[in-house]
Amino acid sequence: MADSVLTPYADSLGIVIHGEEDGAPVLGCDFGGNVEGRPGHLHGGAISGLLETAGYAMLRHELSKQGRAYRLKPINITVQFLAPGKPKLTYAKARITKLGRRNANIAVEAWQDDRGRPIATAIMNILMAPEAGSAET
Repeated sequence: MADSVLTPYADSLGIVIHGEEDGAPVLGCDFGGNVEGRPGHLHGGAISGLLETAGYAMLRHELSKQGRAYRLKPINITVQFLAPGKPKLTYAKARITKLGRRNANIAVEAWQDDRGRPIATAIMNILMAPEAGSAET
């Protein structure tokens, strides 16, 4: 899977594609000064950024497989913080729950040591605006 599904914002947080699972990108973000909030903990904004990036990466990956070209615009993103992020590698993976012609719904989880104990989750509702000149317009 190409890194082209990630944005410059993801680069600024140190987010990388760590691997792939069931055809979906698994993103990773290593702990460092650029994502530290209170001493020794991940910043909530960095966790949110990782979740959002994983959601968009999954959606771009799926749309690319289908040959669909869209500009993605957030309608709503809701994050639930479940546990503090510790100073270690954090992973995130998204799942598309609905992919329509004009919008998509995505669920995302972030975890550290134990996949069964996420540190945060997100629900994303994304508007997909057709790019000029695409067959969808």
